[in-house]
Amino acid sequence: MPEVKIRKTLVQVETVYHEGGPAPEIPQKRAAALAVIENPYAGRYVDDIAPFMKDLEPLGAQMAQQLIDALGGDAAAVEGYGKGAIVGVNGEIEHGALWHVPGGYAMRDAIEKSKAIVPSAKKVGAAGTRLDVPVTHTNASYVRSHYDAMEVGIPDAPRPDEIVLVLVMTTGGRIHARMGGLTKEDVKGEDGLR
Repeated sequence: MPEVKIRKTLVQVETVYHEGGPAPEIPQKRAAALAVIENPYAGRYVDDIAPFMKDLEPLGAQMAQQLIDALGGDAAAVEGYGKGAIVGVNGEIEHGALWHVPGGYAMRDAIEKSKAIVPSAKKVGAAGTRLDVPVTHTNASYVRSHYDAMEVGIPDAPRPDEIVLVLVMTTGGRIHARMGGLTKEDVKGEDGLR
């Protein structure tokens, strides 16, 4: 199996104090961890790429912990998550799909109450490509207040033979969410939906 070769990493944190209305008691934090890795399959078609997911598992665990640390160190404070990948132009979209299992399960294993599917976005693009990573509630996908996205990117990545892997975590929903629907207080936590 190929070795995971990392060129660079980035962790960014946003603190949202308000969105033009009243400030919440506790500001919402959103964090993204990005890793730029060499794409071992760039430039050629390889039929069996699935084993590389296992190689990515330690990186997923490391990035999930970086996010928890960046958000204050309390895994129980995480309420939203998402993942994504930007594949360099010598790769294919399926190479980004390799991140689904190692990235998603790393976050679910690191936080409490995480039955909901981890939403994802992926694309093929040149250096500087931006990605809107979708975010939902960690335990119930139907919690509307947590439908969100975080835009991420790195100016010099991905190079043609690279992949940018992304994990996102948040400490709450949108600051002024008022669209109704299921609230986080009403989550039953039985099926990852409600």
